[in-house]
Amino acid sequence: MVTFDICITLLLLLVTLLPLSRHPGWWVRVWDFPRLQLLIISALLGILQFFLLTHVTWLAAAVLLISLICCGYQCWWIFPYTRLQKKQVRDAEGYTAHPGIRILVSNVLTPNRQAGKLLKQIRIESPDVLVAVETDSWWEQQLSVLDQDYPYSVRCPKDNLYGMHVWSRLPLRDAEIQYLVDPEIPSMHMLVTLPQGIDVRLHCVHPMPPSPTENDESRDRDAELVLVGKSVAQATLPVIVTGDLNDVAWSRTTRLFLKISGLLDPRRGRGMYCTFNARYPLLRWPLDHIFHSQEFILGSLRRLEDIGSDHYPFLAHLLYVPPQGQQQESLLKEAEDEQFAREILQKNASLTFPVHTPGENDNGFH
Repeated sequence: MVTFDICITLLLLLVTLLPLSRHPGWWVRVWDFPRLQLLIISALLGILQFFLLTHVTWLAAAVLLISLICCGYQCWWIFPYTRLQKKQVRDAEGYTAHPGIRILVSNVLTPNRQAGKLLKQIRIESPDVLVAVETDSWWEQQLSVLDQDYPYSVRCPKDNLYGMHVWSRLPLRDAEIQYLVDPEIPSMHMLVTLPQGIDVRLHCVHPMPPSPTENDESRDRDAELVLVGKSVAQATLPVIVTGDLNDVAWSRTTRLFLKISGLLDPRRGRGMYCTFNARYPLLRWPLDHIFHSQEFILGSLRRLEDIGSDHYPFLAHLLYVPPQGQQQESLLKEAEDEQFAREILQKNASLTFPVHTPGENDNGFH
């Protein structure tokens, strides 16, 4: 029993420390995801070890201390995504009359054939913009019923789990589909015009995750996030970046993206809003994101009901209130963050430059 306890504790320590490495291998990066689960395991293990500690020895004390350190370390990562942390994005109380945008992002899961569930949610929630990923030609046909109420669209059906579609009731222009890192992985970049003629850059991304079945390393995902982050950091217009990033909110690379871009995460201080995996309650983490620039404050943020996919849809109502938004603070970018970003880009030779900057130059809709 003692040997088993020691082995479990050392294994817990190993998977806790692995993500400290910058190694891009999936077997390292995968441990960024289940921090909440590892926190719970380490806490339960520590409690069990404490109560079973019949006599104090240096070995028993060391094992207990390791469990508590693992618990505290995981807590440090996920604490910003609890209600104990100060909200990074201000609530929009008293500003609901301002121009805004309701944006719904949904990874539909290509083989899922329950399109009616998503359409029902769209009718109920009435978002201004729908961003659907993993959409193929079948999904495009099913969702084409939206054309009447959502007359603006950008479409890229694919059978490789990386199709993407955007439907909008707000005008879209200067749109471009790009393959920033991989010739089979599209991203979309466009200008959406809010009421009162306010132009907003909208970037929709769905990079490939590090996993043994898709990509052995996280280099492509990390490089795409850095590319987009550096692009929007130079924006003169308001910005929204959304999609299934295949990265958790608390990972080092998502934190790097937020630091490089200067964007805000409405999850911080409100909750985790875990959107994946809809099928396994014990294995959930936040993979779908809606990040935005300081001009916006938050009307509402919600995870919606199951649509038959392995992801839950994610909905945010953002209001354009620059005077209030400028009081919000983005994550502090340091010199080492810039160096880390440069290293990520230098190690990926297949990058496409530059990221399209909708609205920053008048290219027209194409």
